[in-house]
Amino acid sequence: MLQISHVKKSYQAGHPVLKDITLTVQDGDLFAFIGHNGAGKTTLIKCIAGILNFESGSITIFDQNIATQPIKAKELIAYVPDNPDVYDFMTGMQYLEFITSVYQIPTDLVKEEIHTMAKEYEIEQHLTSRIKEYSHGMKQKLVLISAFIRHPKLMILDEPFVGLDPKASKITKEYMKAFCDKGGIIFFSTHVLDVAEKICNKVAIIKQGEIVLSGTMSDITSHASLEDVFLKEE
Repeated sequence: MLQISHVKKSYQAGHPVLKDITLTVQDGDLFAFIGHNGAGKTTLIKCIAGILNFESGSITIFDQNIATQPIKAKELIAYVPDNPDVYDFMTGMQYLEFITSVYQIPTDLVKEEIHTMAKEYEIEQHLTSRIKEYSHGMKQKLVLISAFIRHPKLMILDEPFVGLDPKASKITKEYMKAFCDKGGIIFFSTHVLDVAEKICNKVAIIKQGEIVLSGTMSDITSHASLEDVFLKEE
């Protein structure tokens, strides 16, 4: 379970970016977190991932507090930012081996999975090339592979479909659903509302640092599309 309780965050005194955020995300949830640019989505995501500190409240990931037990909490997380920032001097395979070594996962255990995913994402032939030669979409595919092969308990994805071609987007959605079907949690932000409506079972809308609506996708879209609900809240 991911538990976010009364989290507040400000970059400048008197100008809160997150205003008393409380959300609960259960095992198996594919949770969409949506809002306009500047609403606080990425700030909360970085707080969950332990990249940003926050003034008050708590965030626990399977009972591990991200503020007081950061190492234990981060061992349970795979985080994919909105802009894939990877080591350009490495090859794709070297990067994946680096990630598995950081999390003490023997590469032999995931080697077959790496090649299967790379083949499906159509970058297998590029794994021996340096990442500096990759397009944005190829880098996005690489970081998604690096996240999935770790088999974390919680995946935090910030705009995971940006830069992906239609085939790669479809594959990513299938991986996400399979991950949650096995009891994992995915908490992700997206502007692609029709995709969120189709694949997610939970959703929360943030506006100016506050949660204005949250609940099951079926309840929230029972009388209108997610896009219409979102625009109404805006």
